[in-house]
Amino acid sequence: MKTLNKILIANRGDIAVRIIRTCREMGIKTVAIYSDADRDCIHRFLADESICIGPGNIAKSYNNIDNILYIAEKLECDAIHPGFGFLSENPEFVRRCKEKNIIFIGPSEEQMVLMGDKSKARSTMQKLGVPVVPGSKTVLKDKEEAKKMAEKIGYPVMIKASAGGGGRGMRIVHQAEGLEKSFEIAKSEAISYFKNGDLYMEKFIQNPRHIEVQVFGDKFGNAIHLGERDCSMQRRNQKMIEESPSCYLNDEERKGLYESALKAVKDGEDLEVIKKATEELTQEFYAISSKMYADAQGAAGAQGAGFDQNNMGGNAGTGATHDDNVVDADFEVKDDK
Repeated sequence: MKTLNKILIANRGDIAVRIIRTCREMGIKTVAIYSDADRDCIHRFLADESICIGPGNIAKSYNNIDNILYIAEKLECDAIHPGFGFLSENPEFVRRCKEKNIIFIGPSEEQMVLMGDKSKARSTMQKLGVPVVPGSKTVLKDKEEAKKMAEKIGYPVMIKASAGGGGRGMRIVHQAEGLEKSFEIAKSEAISYFKNGDLYMEKFIQNPRHIEVQVFGDKFGNAIHLGERDCSMQRRNQKMIEESPSCYLNDEERKGLYESALKAVKDGEDLEVIKKATEELTQEFYAISSKMYADAQGAAGAQGAGFDQNNMGGNAGTGATHDDNVVDADFEVKDDK
């Protein structure tokens, strides 16, 4: 098992501060990077070492793989923690780290390729026997295929960017008349934000509750969950407030969701799930997508469970069990209570 002596944090702000705090508790030295625009940010002053990575342009600083790896090598860092956002879901970055013999604290390149694309994630969940929201099996070829799929599953539907996140590239369509325009807007937004115009479609679940379960798994086939957090308070599909635990799950429902999340992560994946009431008022849940990184909201669930996700992720880099991958499983619950 390899010992980590120094970690470069390829991020800024809150997540960088949290990682620095954890590394300090673990006796690991830290290197902070910052752009010209962030030279007064607190994370650079809290780290043991800090260095400017580039100009304010993110592409030339926090997303600059060459510069980050050069600094990591120059300062003899054993590992890189990507935090969330930026390069945290970039399989090329993971591969480049491996080539430089630098540990990437997070999922493997293969897992990112498989689960980072939401359309592929749906397919994977189906293969694992986890139900998915009714919708397209693969990306939509064009507007005509979208029309046929919407007629098949019934309106309202949700058009989603396969490479999306943060509420971008998503459009709800209530009637056939609005499908073409929504398709074009979603595609344009997906290309603009993710440089990938692939779209897929799901049945739109009305009045859901969004519940996440944080899951940690290692490369030895072990996995644990850290409980759930209710993220239903949202604006434009972006979370505003989180509560842990959720008061909308009974013990049986909670157990079922935990089991599904663990089943997925033990196979090297994670999932988001929608759980809703059918006309008969029975409960069922569906996988909707995945996140393969230390989530921005991870502190809420981790605090309730009494675990530090950054500590667990850091131990993972050494080859310790239970901690290799830092992932999240999300659920949505129809509010009929």
